[in-house]
Amino acid sequence: MPDVMKTLLLNPPSFENFDGGASSRWPATREIESYWYPVWLTYPAGMIPGSRLLDASPAKVNWQQTVEISKDYEFLVLFTSTVGFDSDVKLIRKIKEVNPSLKIAFVGPHGHIKPDETLKASEDIEFVTRGEFDHSVVEYAHGKPLSEILSVSYRKDGKIVHNAERPQLHTAELDALPFATDIYKRDLKIENYNVPFLLQPFVSFYTTRGCPALCTFCMWPQTISGHAWRTRSTENVAREVKQAIEYFPQMKEIFFDDDTFNIRKDRVLDLCQKFKPLKFRWSSTARVHSDYETLKGMADAGARLFIVGFESGDPQILKNIKKGATVEMARTFMKNCRKVGIRVHGDFIIGLPGETRETIQKTIDFAKELDCETIQVSLAHAMPGTELHDSMSKQGFLRVEALADSGGHQLPHIEYPHLSKAEMMGGVNRFYDDYYFRPNVVCRIVREALWDGNERKRLYHEAVDFLKLRSERWKWVREGGDIDKPMIAVPAPPSASGND
Repeated sequence: MPDVMKTLLLNPPSFENFDGGASSRWPATREIESYWYPVWLTYPAGMIPGSRLLDASPAKVNWQQTVEISKDYEFLVLFTSTVGFDSDVKLIRKIKEVNPSLKIAFVGPHGHIKPDETLKASEDIEFVTRGEFDHSVVEYAHGKPLSEILSVSYRKDGKIVHNAERPQLHTAELDALPFATDIYKRDLKIENYNVPFLLQPFVSFYTTRGCPALCTFCMWPQTISGHAWRTRSTENVAREVKQAIEYFPQMKEIFFDDDTFNIRKDRVLDLCQKFKPLKFRWSSTARVHSDYETLKGMADAGARLFIVGFESGDPQILKNIKKGATVEMARTFMKNCRKVGIRVHGDFIIGLPGETRETIQKTIDFAKELDCETIQVSLAHAMPGTELHDSMSKQGFLRVEALADSGGHQLPHIEYPHLSKAEMMGGVNRFYDDYYFRPNVVCRIVREALWDGNERKRLYHEAVDFLKLRSERWKWVREGGDIDKPMIAVPAPPSASGND
């Protein structure tokens, strides 16, 4: 084996326009075409000399082109998802047909949750990683035997072996990782990355890993990153910000894509003090816990927008999902954000435990009261490996064994005796209609577009995409959710597996 294997790190083209991989918390083809950066793959890419990170969907690289590119490599690291897994297995079969000696590792939450099933799905998979995989794939690329690499699962003598767990990375180890922005500069084109509520072009990366919140539906803290909240030093983050500004003069803003950026006040304010001299615009994830002083400090340091998971306007549903936040906290947070001039993109979910026709309407009314700049409404998805998946399975509510249609779009796979999948999908459509077709919201969107030609062009394309999918969803609802479409299957609930 060579000193360093020639390595391709791949966020695969599971579906056309699919945002399913290496930092997407909710793998799906979006209502409006959009892509998050493949942040998780950048760290090993930066530690393997001669490697390449290929983010296929935003680069418009299809299956055939991916197969052709893979001919030139010795080691493939593929970030898979539950939704895209079957497609990814078919893809590597095609790749192995033209490059039989290629070694392939599957990384990401799906393999972490179900390493045995992942390996059994294809003999083409050499090994699967569990948990954070920064160093696991790097060690393999440098020639370390699988038997000596922590947190990997592989076949040996006809049996599947699960090596011991690797300790999570903390501040010193996180600071020692390469900057994600080095790999963006080397391998990616930032203009390919579009998220409707962020300024274009943008750059995003993490300042922390893990999330102490216990939300039952959230995939990352229950799979790859864990609940232990681990931080990069504020000095290290500021250095990467400065580098990003130098690398990408065309960049309009930086997005801090942490699971929870604002969880600790003293760290947020320390970062803000370091951000101020750099004079740049930024946005981030946020929970509704920050007080006025913290929000004012963030605004003064350049904060423009927060992504906030409000989820529901029903207090009992928030308790059911262990959100750790209340509707009153949300109201206070929004009031303070308006005072300091920070915009909010609100995320809401239809179909969580306790959902009824009445709570759907309550959440729509709550969203209109909050009046966020923009919203996203998702169907509740019980992703394998989450507490929500286990509880819905045990209660018999995972009656529709599908996460998405054959194009990667969300379909409901939770159904309650009192609330059908068609009613929930109809609730999503009605939520969007009731929210966005209000005169004040239409005026707000048009006013923004009037002053920016690029914004007008983007808004037009987004509107066309959204209205097309909206029409398809209403058709699905009218036909009772039984329209004949291929489905992507949900695996059975995860079972515990020990070390062999």
